[in-house]
Amino acid sequence: MEFYRAHVLICGGTGCTSSGSQTLIDTFHEELEKNHLNKEVKIVKTGCFGLCEAGPIVIVYPEGAFYSHVKIEDVKRITEEHLLKGRIVKDLLFKEAVEEDQIRSINEVDFYKKQKRVALKNCGVINPEDIKEYIAFDGYKALGKVLTEMSREEVIDTIKKSGLRGRGGGGFPTGMKWEFTYKAKGDQKYVACNADEGDPGAFMDRSVLEGDPHAIIEAMAIAGYAVGANQGYVYVRAEYPIAVHRLQIAIDQAREYGLLGKNIFDKGFDFDVEIRLGAGAFVCGEETALLNSIEGKRGMPRPRPPFPANAGLWQKPTLLNNVETYANIPKIILNGADWFSSMGTEKSKGTKVFALGGKINNTGLVEIPMGTTLREVIYEIGGGIPNGKKFKAVQTGGPSGGCITADHLDTPIDYDNLISLGSMMGSGGMIVMDEDNCMVDIARFFLDFTVDESCGKCPPCRIGTKRMLEILNKITSGKGEMEDIDKLEQLAKNIKASALCGLGQTAPNPVLSTLRYFRHEYEAHVKEKRCPAGVCRELLAYTIDPEICKKCGICASKCPADCITGVKGKEVFKIDTDKCIKCGNCMEVCPFKAISKK
Repeated sequence: MEFYRAHVLICGGTGCTSSGSQTLIDTFHEELEKNHLNKEVKIVKTGCFGLCEAGPIVIVYPEGAFYSHVKIEDVKRITEEHLLKGRIVKDLLFKEAVEEDQIRSINEVDFYKKQKRVALKNCGVINPEDIKEYIAFDGYKALGKVLTEMSREEVIDTIKKSGLRGRGGGGFPTGMKWEFTYKAKGDQKYVACNADEGDPGAFMDRSVLEGDPHAIIEAMAIAGYAVGANQGYVYVRAEYPIAVHRLQIAIDQAREYGLLGKNIFDKGFDFDVEIRLGAGAFVCGEETALLNSIEGKRGMPRPRPPFPANAGLWQKPTLLNNVETYANIPKIILNGADWFSSMGTEKSKGTKVFALGGKINNTGLVEIPMGTTLREVIYEIGGGIPNGKKFKAVQTGGPSGGCITADHLDTPIDYDNLISLGSMMGSGGMIVMDEDNCMVDIARFFLDFTVDESCGKCPPCRIGTKRMLEILNKITSGKGEMEDIDKLEQLAKNIKASALCGLGQTAPNPVLSTLRYFRHEYEAHVKEKRCPAGVCRELLAYTIDPEICKKCGICASKCPADCITGVKGKEVFKIDTDKCIKCGNCMEVCPFKAISKK
């Protein structure tokens, strides 16, 4: 084994890669060679560190120095100052990594302090393309344990006792699902992994696959042993090229090491995994639509029952869990059910990964113990709302979820609490909104997405959601009538009760939750023909404050509709609202902030 006096970890997740982290890695190699440090310092391309807002991120160990927003020109300084002379480059550190002139390691940074990494344990720590690094962190030890020490029933019992619930959105008890598949009759059984992450703003599963793909392979092999399957499929969307690439590398390495294939650990257990690429359809997150797609059919849901545990792939018993659910399995086997169930709330055990986005300072990937409050996530981990704006709502569960208000910020996050508030856990999207967001427009945005993503199989979803979108467009364009709000609500309830699959059943959630908490905004759009947040374009009116206007005429010179008149240097300018196309250009160019919209 080779030893290095320093390790430079560079994020190779999709976010940091798009910001140029691969070029950083190449440049670091060049600088190390120039300074004859390539045998003393090791460069490691890792998965996502979580704090995507600060990318590209570079962590230098043993100090744990956390460099953020690293540029190519910074590499030479880090190499010569830190790696060669041992002096941390303070001005390149993440701003919270320095406190009263003291250097804080990455684990002491506020973004990470309240997190508990279980599913993300190896992300940002190991090279995901090197099976030896995974093995060094106890990788495949859990698979060895179940094959050499545990019966199938004991494995299933451990998962049941852990209290793990499906992290893909439904929250069904994982151990029960395993038990159903184990007990199902069939000469052939399958294990499948749902990596078709379609929620806008969600990237939890992608990050796990990019940062720790062996954990998923190991978990699927454990599941295969437990339920009696010898073949697994990972269904992943083709638009995740880094995840697909690393997953294939991991599968090949596992086969090479005898951890996939025939007679694993010489225990007579055969199991292999193949990748099935999806075209990126949101409905394929629904389990039966996903199974159809793996079979080469159009991704449309099947009526249930029968459930996949009894009649899944090619009508054979099939176990289907999502990426994050599988990522917990090896840790539960190694640490025990009691360890896992000691985290979380009474009915929601363990941790949950969220993709934190929207109007939040620390955009990124967070993993928290169940029971952490929304306020802790948004303000202590997320760093609060940018530009001093006021928090308005947080949307959880993606397009299938709902919006939660400031009155519920102290609600502990778990499956039941979110449902009681009209939202849901979903796969883990968490979008924060501030006072500048129009909640009617937010509902319209998510419904527009689900209308596009509906497979069209059942009328409530195919026709009903389209009618809802038409009403929302009518309201946001200022043409709504009061009875439209009632129609919208009734339609939403009917679709929720009658749609065939989860997509249609949850599509009305953003509408219902915004009607529940922000009905006054709907009424303002209809009764007053006004958008309180100043978002809905057709309801806006731009005006120039004569007390502030400096008669410079910049607004008039930049107006594409020639609707601003006045005499430069002599009289204040005015906007002809009948001619105004509401592009907002005048407001942007006015240096004196004299123009406002209402």
